[in-house]
Amino acid sequence: MTRPPDRVRRAAGAVADPGFPALKERVIARTGHSYYVDKDDLLHDRVRRRLKACGLHDCTAYLARLDGPGGRDEWAALEAEITIGETFFFRYAEQFAALRGRILPDLIAARGDVRTLRVWSAGCSTGAEPYSLAILLHELLGEALPEWSVTILGTDLSVEALATAREAEFGPWALRTLGEPERLRWFRRVPARPGRPHGAYALRPVYRRMVRFERQNLLSLIDGPQPSMGTTLGANLGSNFDLILCRNVLIYFNAEHVNRIVRALGERLQPGGWLLIGHAEPNPAFAQWLEPVTLPGTVAYRPAGTEVVAQAQAPLPPWVPEMPPAFVPPPRAGPPPIPPPPPTAPAVATAEPDDLLREVRNLADAGETAQAWRLLQEGIGGRGTEPALRYYEGLLALDLGREAEAERALRGALFLDRGFVMAHYQLGLLLARGRRRGQAARALDNALRLAQGLPPETILPEGDGVSAQRLAENARALLSGMGGPSARDPA
Repeated sequence: MTRPPDRVRRAAGAVADPGFPALKERVIARTGHSYYVDKDDLLHDRVRRRLKACGLHDCTAYLARLDGPGGRDEWAALEAEITIGETFFFRYAEQFAALRGRILPDLIAARGDVRTLRVWSAGCSTGAEPYSLAILLHELLGEALPEWSVTILGTDLSVEALATAREAEFGPWALRTLGEPERLRWFRRVPARPGRPHGAYALRPVYRRMVRFERQNLLSLIDGPQPSMGTTLGANLGSNFDLILCRNVLIYFNAEHVNRIVRALGERLQPGGWLLIGHAEPNPAFAQWLEPVTLPGTVAYRPAGTEVVAQAQAPLPPWVPEMPPAFVPPPRAGPPPIPPPPPTAPAVATAEPDDLLREVRNLADAGETAQAWRLLQEGIGGRGTEPALRYYEGLLALDLGREAEAERALRGALFLDRGFVMAHYQLGLLLARGRRRGQAARALDNALRLAQGLPPETILPEGDGVSAQRLAENARALLSGMGGPSARDPA
């Protein structure tokens, strides 16, 4: 008998559980996540993980657990399950270009007399966003940093995500847009240990100490008291910020809540401050309370009445510094075997590629890299001709310390699509880490050539927001640092 697709079985599971509608209503009322109103299969899949963890059979029993002793901790676990989102360093290159070239220099100039900066990353997940801001501010302020009081606050609903953020250790997946030189500059390699069998990258203390984390539900901005900034930061921060980032969080809320949250965020900006939201989240209604400012590749907001002065963006040096000529990769033991899948692992061979990739990325972003890799291996099945699937197979293999498998997967993606710019680039980074410089130079030169053949503002497929121009700059800098062709410089 043919087994029905996994997504069909999940939807049927939601319908068959009589307690699910009541649980769904409670979840949406508590979190404000109207995102799940028409996504029963997705929400039920998240709830099912908690049922398994608690040893319960249905949502009726789970509701009783939420209302009983220990219910507060279980609510926190469920909220973590349904809110962990995609996060990686310097996500959305266009917005970080705007931060580096216009927004932060503007704030540094405006606050030069008091030398204080207050930044809030709302919905910070596992911390990549506020830590990216810490790295960027460290570079922009340079030797003047000790003269400034810089506080970056990260808040999130998920206790689990915040615990990961405070640990400040990340796998290659969260660093996938960074080259090896950047990783060496901003992180130190952490060897494998129990709980981290494949090792990790630990953010250096100079960046960690700029960031603090607090738990918060954004609904508290509109339904409760002023946002709780905790005992550590409350006295220093108050409720006025120079910069607020609330990116890809508003998608969870209904239209009324979105408008009220954005208005509340605007009220917490200092005069002349800035607000950044997700690429897909701007709304003309926000102009009732905030002034939109169009920047290359993105839209930012400022308090109403802020004088918007036309200003060219400062030139942006490449993110990637020259590769150290004597770089030797750290010794690595053979990769430990990936544990076998649990007996109840879902079958996904029939899932559409986009659905499969979405689930794989969600798992990887939540730190479940081995599970994501298993799911992808099972799902590739008869879809081995999908270049994007082979590409992510390579990235996940890298995260698991399986370089040979990563190389095979990336080369497989390129066999299927010779114009896959990001696969050429990631293959070049992988080969460079193995000191195979001739092959690395060829792969990076292919990435550079292809990127320069595109309009500069083109966002590269599977590039996580990286533009053709930015990738070309990075590839050229790497090639120059390797002593290879700085090649194909524009005429």
